[in-house]
Amino acid sequence: MVYRQLTEEEYADLQDRILYEDNHLLIADKRPGEIVQGDKSGDEPLSEKYKAFIAARDSKPGQVFMGVPHRLDRPVGGIVVFAKTSKALERLSGMFREGRMHKTYWALVCKEPVPCCGELTHYLTRNEKSNKSFVSNPGARDAKEARLAYRLLQATDRYWLVEVELFTGRHHQIRCQLAAIGCPIKGDLKYGAPRSNPDGSISLMARNIRFVHPVKGTEIEINAPVPSSWKGVHPES
Repeated sequence: MVYRQLTEEEYADLQDRILYEDNHLLIADKRPGEIVQGDKSGDEPLSEKYKAFIAARDSKPGQVFMGVPHRLDRPVGGIVVFAKTSKALERLSGMFREGRMHKTYWALVCKEPVPCCGELTHYLTRNEKSNKSFVSNPGARDAKEARLAYRLLQATDRYWLVEVELFTGRHHQIRCQLAAIGCPIKGDLKYGAPRSNPDGSISLMARNIRFVHPVKGTEIEINAPVPSSWKGVHPES
């Protein structure tokens, strides 16, 4: 298998963004705008970039395995987990499906949430044509229950930093549910933010993940770095 030749800058960037790696897993910091797995856009996904990276770094002549057990929306950054073996992929996929991967997200929102912490339960329906989710009545056709917990961490000059823990994994869940309580995410025009971010991102990131290693059985906890564009946000908050 021949993978494309990475430039020196691409290679160094991919190396710098590895948050954890062993023989079974690779955990990386995804940039907003990247796709995790191939889609109809035809853009090169992060999974393929890391295949090329490992092929070059390890002088690997054969095919590189890079399984995708979960995804992040294109405009979202932060932690993404890849499986380096089929065994790890099968186990990780089951862990994500069964809620055994504990994920925490950070979001900068355009309005202070009131109350400052709590749990949200909505029923969401997805519109495939517009690629958007909507809050619906519980009995609506195809409506799925969506649950999350949130808490306010700090206020910046113009925005509020909210930590979110997901209890379900619905399409655009965090974006839709925060917008439903009047707190759209900074830059998220689709869900009511007043203006876009200069780079086309939304200010939502997968900040932390905690889980038991699917092969070794040890606990792993990883934090992603806060983007430099999130002015006034302090990681120690």
